[in-house]
Amino acid sequence: MPKISAPTIAAHRAQTRERILEAVAALTRVQGIDEISMTEVAAEAGITRTALYNYFPDKPALLLAFTEQATSDFVDRYHRELPAGAAAAERLETFVRLQVEALAEHPHPAAAELGASLGPDAYQALADHVAPMHGLLAGILRQGVADGEFSAVPVDAVARLVLAMLGAQRVPLLRGETTPADAGRLVAGFILRALEAGSNGIGDAASHPFT
Repeated sequence: MPKISAPTIAAHRAQTRERILEAVAALTRVQGIDEISMTEVAAEAGITRTALYNYFPDKPALLLAFTEQATSDFVDRYHRELPAGAAAAERLETFVRLQVEALAEHPHPAAAELGASLGPDAYQALADHVAPMHGLLAGILRQGVADGEFSAVPVDAVARLVLAMLGAQRVPLLRGETTPADAGRLVAGFILRALEAGSNGIGDAASHPFT
């Protein structure tokens, strides 16, 4: 790889950090994020292991930075691709589609597996970094309820359900048993039917959980 050149030390450090995160992104396309080693990241970025540790002291710190960047990129892309004035249903479909595409591009283990790999403290920090994703989804659901598109539901609980459904597509996608397009249609279609205003879906189930 070509050497990084920059007019200042600060610019050089910024470019190196960006290259490191790009290396993580490239490696996640061919192997699980939990399987990536610091040695592989350094080699992919074209720097030494010692240099890598000057930016990220350990693998959890590196994965946290990558997750934060991926979350920021997702939110930016979501707002960029969403038509102005889109209805809640269209916003939800866009959210699901982009989530599935991101999952297919950068596979990661299930939450429990990742937590075991990183340790409880790092996993909690990781959860804090992806909180904007939950907030974005909850906002879509609130809009749908307020506009009468969706039945009245416990928004935060339903947002967790949607994210769990998206996470469940990880293994089928990795095994080639489905495509991002098909997985997106499955999840979005199921959720939209369950949220349909006036239906006997999530809203009624939440009100009568044991009936």
